[in-house]
Amino acid sequence: MGRLHCLFFRLFAAALLAAASVAPAAAQDVRLKDLGRFLGWRDNALTGYGLVTGLAGTGDSSHNRPSRQALANLLARMDLAVSPEELESRNVAAVMVTATLPPAAFVGDRLDIAVTSIGDARSLAGGHLVLTSLQGPDRRIYALAQGPLTVGGYRFDAEGNQALKNHPTAGRVPQGATVERAVAADITGPGNELVFVLRQPDVTTADRIADAVAAELGLPVFAEGPAAVRIAVPQDQRTALNRLIARVERVRITPDQQARVVVNEKTGTVVAGGDVRVSAATIAQGDLKVQVTAEVSASQPGYIGISGAGVRSLAITNTRLAAAEGQAPAVAVFPNTTVGDLVQALAKLRVSTRDLIAILQALRTAGALHAELVVQ
Repeated sequence: MGRLHCLFFRLFAAALLAAASVAPAAAQDVRLKDLGRFLGWRDNALTGYGLVTGLAGTGDSSHNRPSRQALANLLARMDLAVSPEELESRNVAAVMVTATLPPAAFVGDRLDIAVTSIGDARSLAGGHLVLTSLQGPDRRIYALAQGPLTVGGYRFDAEGNQALKNHPTAGRVPQGATVERAVAADITGPGNELVFVLRQPDVTTADRIADAVAAELGLPVFAEGPAAVRIAVPQDQRTALNRLIARVERVRITPDQQARVVVNEKTGTVVAGGDVRVSAATIAQGDLKVQVTAEVSASQPGYIGISGAGVRSLAITNTRLAAAEGQAPAVAVFPNTTVGDLVQALAKLRVSTRDLIAILQALRTAGALHAELVVQ
């Protein structure tokens, strides 16, 4: 059986050698729009503190003073003078409201908001968010939020029993915020220039972008390190900047890719580029299982007629070690190939993902894997 296993390994390795002689597929061109963004084009975080009302007794308890104080302040704005100590309702919960303001927004645009409890509320299901102002980092109000919550879970308590699903203390209000202050991204620098920022910095890719944009648009362009490409904007095109940006985004290049293999030992996931090369290597895998078992027995002196003031029961632990070796070790000789072919070959030979990860780590240590190995 061991000889047949080794023979199958060698036959499959020969098939890999024939497959490795085929030239890899050429990389495809990609739009610049898919490789990065222009400096200044970014989202803006908004936050606010509010109240959710209408809860069925699942809100904050009376011990949560910030919640009672916020409710008293809300009622005071409606000409109702109530002290926080007089509020005992559990139908209200203090929440934190967050939203993302896009780089360009006009007054009246709608935003999705996320609502999370910050007190001791048990559930926000069925609640309604009261009008809440959303502020930016500069403490200016950019949007107002309000509306019924959509919660993907629930919690019910009765007679000491509890039924819980997902996270009932977090919810969303689709299109629940209205933009009250318009924002516009400023993507031109002080020298009237555009800076294209790469999502994955790479010197070769940045140089290719500079050459492609200069050839396509005929503008002064130069790569500013591996992460940015600076594009000079002519005087006659500054009034039609949007058209210039659209032309830059449509330029296509072939990005350079760094050889990298990512493995996750927790989930047994292996992700690698199709052209990551592996030099000729010999892989030997054995299967040795070592099992240690412990048996605990008790000595009872009373059962055998031995008793006395100082005589006690004694627990005795006996251990046994058993070593079992599986099938004959599998040995495979792989030619110059790719990680993709290697993984497919080992998978067809029923090598487990855990063993595959160990093999890749050993190949990297041996210098046969020509890629960066990232272990998560």
